[in-house]
Amino acid sequence: MATDGLKPRLVPALERGIRILDFVTHARNPPSLTEIARELEIAKSSAHTLCHTLTELGLLIRRPDQTFRVGPHVMRWANAFVQQSDVAAEFATLWDEETELPGATITLTVLEGGEVVYIAARNSAISHSLIEFRAGMRLPACFTATGKAFLSHMSEFEVRRLYPDGLPEPRTPYSVKDIETLLSELALVRQNGFSVDDQQVAEGIICFGASVLDSRNRPMAGVAVSLPVDRLEDTSQDCIIASVQRIATRLSHRMGANIGLHQTTDVVPATVSG
Repeated sequence: MATDGLKPRLVPALERGIRILDFVTHARNPPSLTEIARELEIAKSSAHTLCHTLTELGLLIRRPDQTFRVGPHVMRWANAFVQQSDVAAEFATLWDEETELPGATITLTVLEGGEVVYIAARNSAISHSLIEFRAGMRLPACFTATGKAFLSHMSEFEVRRLYPDGLPEPRTPYSVKDIETLLSELALVRQNGFSVDDQQVAEGIICFGASVLDSRNRPMAGVAVSLPVDRLEDTSQDCIIASVQRIATRLSHRMGANIGLHQTTDVVPATVSG
């Protein structure tokens, strides 16, 4: 266990693997195994094992002349980083322009397996006391508004495959408790064009969400607006839903989605069941 003032130890094999990837990436010509071992001062047997592993994982490609170049898997990581960075930056820009949601919290997430990961959050002072969303925070997708927006793009088979052992432990008494109820909620998301988390993540907080689409019109992020339930009476629910749809549509347009900038889904009065 690391103590204060001491850096945690690195995993040697992982560190060497990253060094190999860096070396191959920046080499003027594709290097051979001998060159990799010599330049990085790694035993040739270890370099062979590491390069074989990296090749099997698609991180390196072994050329016919037995030299190496970077593999396609690295590009998927790079694309994900660029897209997430871009959407987070655009999200920040749109938030600065947003004036119709005073007192609301707005969040941006990406999907990883059965969870959403928050990559940006603007918390309001009003809802901050009930829950604080922060970058890096992870929550079960089945409970969150952005997660339900993601899951609504999946087939029933794909949703069931995400939760082979059933849904996670409920966070509140209002959290969805079984797959069948979740599938019913997702059908409403598809019908209405927005998702709802009515106190499923935190008691006293209601969230409305929508998907951000990429250039293939596939969901790449989710945006949600959250506010205390007791303030919903003072705010037009339809206005909030229209706002989150507008933000998602503008972000999708900026990410290259093939949808009209002013395209919206007709707002159906929300049924905010727990």
